[in-house]
Amino acid sequence: MVQKTETESRKLLGRLRDALAEDSAGQERLDKITHLIATSMGTEVCSIYLFRDEDTLELCATEGLNAEAVHQTRMRVGEGLVGRVARTSKVVNTDDAPSAKGFRYMPETGEEIYSSFCGVPVQRLGDNLGVLVVQSKDKRGYSADEVYALEVVAMVLAEMTELGAFVGEGAAMSALHQQSELFRGTSGQEGASEGHVWLHEPRVVVTNPVADDPDVELTRLNEAVEELRVGVDKMLDGAKRGDKEQLEVLEAYRMFANSKGWMKRMEQDIARGLSAEAAVEKEQSTARARMEQVTDQYLRERLHDLDDLSNRLLRILTGQGSETGADMPAAPILIARNIGPGELLEYGRNLKGIVLEEGSVGSHAAIVARALAIPLVIHADKITTEALNGDHIMVDGDQGIVHLRPDDTVVTAFRDKIAMAAKAQERYASIRDKEAKSRDGAVVHLTMNAGLMADLPSLQSSGAEGVGLFRTELQFLIRNQMPKRTELAQLYARVMDAADGKRVVFRTLDIGSDKVLPYMAPQDEPNPALGWRAVRVALDKPGVMRMQLQALLRAANGRPLTIMFPFIAQYEEYKMARAEVDKAIEREMILGHPLPSEIEVGAMLETPSLGFAPKKFYEEVDFLSIGGNDLKQFFFAADRENERVRRRYDTLNVSFLTFLEGIVNRCIDTGTPLSFCGEDAGRPIEAVCLAAMGLRNLSMRPASIGPVKSLIRRVDLGELRRVIHAARERGEQSVRPDVMEYLRNSG
Repeated sequence: MVQKTETESRKLLGRLRDALAEDSAGQERLDKITHLIATSMGTEVCSIYLFRDEDTLELCATEGLNAEAVHQTRMRVGEGLVGRVARTSKVVNTDDAPSAKGFRYMPETGEEIYSSFCGVPVQRLGDNLGVLVVQSKDKRGYSADEVYALEVVAMVLAEMTELGAFVGEGAAMSALHQQSELFRGTSGQEGASEGHVWLHEPRVVVTNPVADDPDVELTRLNEAVEELRVGVDKMLDGAKRGDKEQLEVLEAYRMFANSKGWMKRMEQDIARGLSAEAAVEKEQSTARARMEQVTDQYLRERLHDLDDLSNRLLRILTGQGSETGADMPAAPILIARNIGPGELLEYGRNLKGIVLEEGSVGSHAAIVARALAIPLVIHADKITTEALNGDHIMVDGDQGIVHLRPDDTVVTAFRDKIAMAAKAQERYASIRDKEAKSRDGAVVHLTMNAGLMADLPSLQSSGAEGVGLFRTELQFLIRNQMPKRTELAQLYARVMDAADGKRVVFRTLDIGSDKVLPYMAPQDEPNPALGWRAVRVALDKPGVMRMQLQALLRAANGRPLTIMFPFIAQYEEYKMARAEVDKAIEREMILGHPLPSEIEVGAMLETPSLGFAPKKFYEEVDFLSIGGNDLKQFFFAADRENERVRRRYDTLNVSFLTFLEGIVNRCIDTGTPLSFCGEDAGRPIEAVCLAAMGLRNLSMRPASIGPVKSLIRRVDLGELRRVIHAARERGEQSVRPDVMEYLRNSG
């Protein structure tokens, strides 16, 4: 019986292929297809519903229902049995449709005489394109083999829809990947850019969904799967000493690659007439549909692994690797599901923007994007399946919005925004060499954050007075093995050379939390941000810290050196870290190496506890830098990677500003130099408020220095401080409304 069904299925797919190959219009093809399916399956009705927009389905072709209903009958997702299939991406199969849950009668279709109903989703890689329906007068439940055959047909329809086989009049039959699309994500790096799509992993296009010879296709599938298995085993062998998370992913790859159930389903698809590629993509689409429904994080990750593995298998079968031979377009904007720091650095400053489906504001990619000053939007859901190489695209990193194939109105407005930003940059360039001096004569020192040699040219062009934070961990994160001491010493020396005498604050290795080295096993911790990270790792495993300190001392080669330890939470940690510096200096003296002409050893204040450290700590530390990003999340107990709470708490909250003011006063009392480093330092409104509270050293990304300096020069910090204090005295939760009113009135 199964063999007979498989033969009938292959015959049907063969007829579909022939119909699709004919030189005819999209509507004519759909009409032929519904007739073929109804005839082959022995049903009175076959209908195809396609999406006209993301919420509405439209009847586009039918055999059996009233022809006048075509392009007239529409329903919302979730409405009726067809809408239910579209909403759930699951088959609805009933022998009594009128009594089924969610049934809705459409009188214009004449469907009241049909009792049985079977609807299957037409979907490709998780994207719902429509619904395929068969109906009969007899009360009959469609068999599992019949449903399976319909799913195979629906898969072919999805592929042909993707290839533009059914383009016609009206929104439901408009060509895919041609319309303007808006994606709302999250800002990972500010800035606006216009350019053309460059896919990090080009789409695999299945052009031959139907095959003639199942035996040939089975052979192709088995050979490709064997090549895949060998490749996974090699990756596993090479990653035995890698981090635990990477090993888990590769183990999942091996489990799926050797899954008999996965192979059996693809073999069944081929037996029913699909090509090897189409069979793989059918299973991939099913996995993606399940991914949309699953809430358990572990299961989602495993389905994600299966999706990645399917992509690898498709590339083996089609020969469509990441190197397609296509030339990168002018003004390329990178589109990817996610990307590592090393891969991103390979693209370098060629990119005009980056859009990711995943990622986080503290991810390695975000850090590199900031270092390269490239606008970044994360959480742009499903953009990789919609965008095509070369598509016109506009990225608004300030708002976290992406315009794909924008219309003329959007283009005009967006270009106006870019032009205004360019004019502002011209204005900032005119004050580049001037002090950030407020109207009441207070001078605020503005330095830049860096982490790559690529950052250093900005030291001159931005007007920064030095590097207030050089993130040394990036050189560790982008490698597959621990860098050597001599390599680090050479790098740090080049950084000092490029700074040309300006002060560079080197932050020692800050790993853990969201920064896990690919060659160091991570710790399974329930809350990594509060766990074993930064100086805690360095003090417990001091070998790497000692090597890094030696590299810094040798890089200085007689020049001044400034070192800063991250995530110091108590005085004792600073004393232990400072002792390691003293040991390193003593060792260098014994070896006869030149020592820095002077050395400063400071700490980052990122935990509220350090704000209440003993006075002796403040007297002993050479300088303090407030790490605003971490301090803010710990002060408000609000994870900065959690979008639900990240924006809930304002930097200009009275409690937070009062806490900062207390630190300022303690540093004034002990004569301890103090700076503020973080995203808020680069936001002009927040920056002038920080300066008004007494923070006269701010470190930020280079592109922010101009806007911050411009506003500081127009503000009386003494007056602004009084505005802040007055709002606090009135019991306001945030001083932002009062500050904004003051700035508007002061011009």
